[in-house]
Amino acid sequence: MASQPASMRDVAHRAGVSLSTVSRVLRGAPGVAPDVRRRVQRAADELSYVVSRNASGLVTGRTGRVAVVVPFLQPWFFGVVLSGISDALREADLDMLVYQVGETRSREGWTRALPLRRNSDAVVTVAMDLSEDECHRLDDVGVPVVLVGQCVPGRASVYIDDRAGAAGATRHLLNLGHTRIAYIGSRREEWSSTSSRHRLEGYGAAMATAGLVPWSVGKATGHAGGELAMGELLSDRDPPTAVLAEFDDIAMGAHRILRRSGVRVPGSLSLMGFDNHAAAAVLDLTTVDQAPYDTGLTAGRLTVGILDGKARTETHVEMPTQIILRQSTAAPRGSRGLSA
Repeated sequence: MASQPASMRDVAHRAGVSLSTVSRVLRGAPGVAPDVRRRVQRAADELSYVVSRNASGLVTGRTGRVAVVVPFLQPWFFGVVLSGISDALREADLDMLVYQVGETRSREGWTRALPLRRNSDAVVTVAMDLSEDECHRLDDVGVPVVLVGQCVPGRASVYIDDRAGAAGATRHLLNLGHTRIAYIGSRREEWSSTSSRHRLEGYGAAMATAGLVPWSVGKATGHAGGELAMGELLSDRDPPTAVLAEFDDIAMGAHRILRRSGVRVPGSLSLMGFDNHAAAAVLDLTTVDQAPYDTGLTAGRLTVGILDGKARTETHVEMPTQIILRQSTAAPRGSRGLSA
C-alpha cells in the first residue's frame, strides 16, 4: 500500500518547530530566523511535502483565495480586468475564484446566494454598481471588499471618472468643428449602470457648455445596439456629423452600418468610441482608453495590500483615461451631405 503523503505536522515534527512556524516559512513570510527557515525547508524537501491551501489555512486563518464577482464573463472588458486581477493575485501566491452573477440577478439575495463566507479572504466586485444595502450585506461576509468600476465613500475603490472621459471625448469632436454630435448609449432595463449614466452626463455637460442640444439614442448593448442606433441616426432628415458611442462594441456596430451604407469615416461622419477595445486599432477607431488590465492589476494589488495590512480599506484609486487619436475622426465636411 502506498504511504500517506507528508503533512505540515510531519514537517514541524522533523524540524522541531511549531505548525505556525512551518506555515510562515512555506509562505515566505518574514520574522523567521535564517537557520530555522533552512531547517524547515530541509525537512519539507526530505519529506517531499507539498503545501496545501487548506492545511495552511488551519494555522493562518487564511484560505489563500480571493473571490471576484462579475456580472458577465463574455464581454471583452471583463475578461481583461480579470486578467489584471489574476496577475496581481498570482504575484502574492493567491488564487482567484470567479463568480458570474448575470444581468437578471435578484437584488434581494445574490450576496447571500454566493458561497463567499469561509471560501475567500477578500471579495472584489467588478462593475457591479452595488447599492448601499448590498455593500452592507457584503460586509456581513466578514472579509475586505474592493470595488472596481465604482467609487463609494469609505470603501476601497478602483475606478475611472466616466463623466470626465466622455466630456473629453465630446470636446475632441467639438474642437474639430462638429456641432451636430450624437451619442449612442446602451439601454438596460434590468441592469442599472452608474458608468453608463455618468458617460451620458459627461457628454451632455460638454454639449451644454458649448451651447448645443444633446442628441442621444439608446437601443441595446453591443454591436446590435450600435447598428440599430446608427440606422436611426442616418434616417434623420439632418443626420449628425459626428457620433460618440458609450462603448467601443457599440461603435463597431455603428461602423458596420456606416460601411454598408456607403458613408465614409471620417470623410462624411466622424465616429468615436470608449474603452480602447483590442479591435479598435483594427478599425482605426478614435477612442477613450481606460486601461482595463491596469485597473484590474491595481485592484488586485490593493486587495493584497489590504490583506497584508499595508493598505487601508477606504483607499480610493482613480485610474487615468486618455484619448487615443486614430483615423475615424476629422473636421466636418461643411454643408455637404452624407453620401459617399
